[in-house]
Amino acid sequence: MSLAAALWAANREGAERILANGFVRGLGDGSLPVESFKSYVGQDAYFLDAFARAYAFCLAHTTSREDLRDFAELIAGVLEELKLHKGYAERWQVPLAAVTPMAATQAYVDFLLDTARRGDLGETIAAMTPCMRLYAFLGRSLSAGQVAPSYADWVTTYADPGFEALAVRLEALLDKHATDTAAVRANYTRAMDLEYGFFDANL
Repeated sequence: MSLAAALWAANREGAERILANGFVRGLGDGSLPVESFKSYVGQDAYFLDAFARAYAFCLAHTTSREDLRDFAELIAGVLEELKLHKGYAERWQVPLAAVTPMAATQAYVDFLLDTARRGDLGETIAAMTPCMRLYAFLGRSLSAGQVAPSYADWVTTYADPGFEALAVRLEALLDKHATDTAAVRANYTRAMDLEYGFFDANL
């Protein structure tokens, strides 16, 4: 079993807990209040800005031309996500330029950027991979059932094979650069815990 697969298996219970959270269930069945989703859009855009910067730290710390291409394409994937958020923001008048991060959002951003600044590529990728793998898991899981139209485009985005491909690419980079250390395992688990806190804070 690859390291990425082992870490996902070790944290699968945390992912299932997020899938069962009221926010995520509300995305699938349409019961999530619009105000909660508007809050999420602003907070997630703020987070994605930091996520792109964490990828940029990875770019700065790699010496492989192949890795340069991979991280550049992963940054492009974040920019595509931000276009989705911009569309939501325009639809529901969410001022993305004036977002005040919640404590849960700031905690996640601080964790990611503090990890990235230390310059250990494997440990940084371990902190970033849960977000990508989790969202692909949530999209696929929700799309397997009846999806209400309210947030169907969110589900479709993360259930898309293109997003799965980005998650797989990041997992391949994790397997390439990380070793099975306590720090790598701790970063992966910490990120999954922060994901739960992020969704739960927007309920």
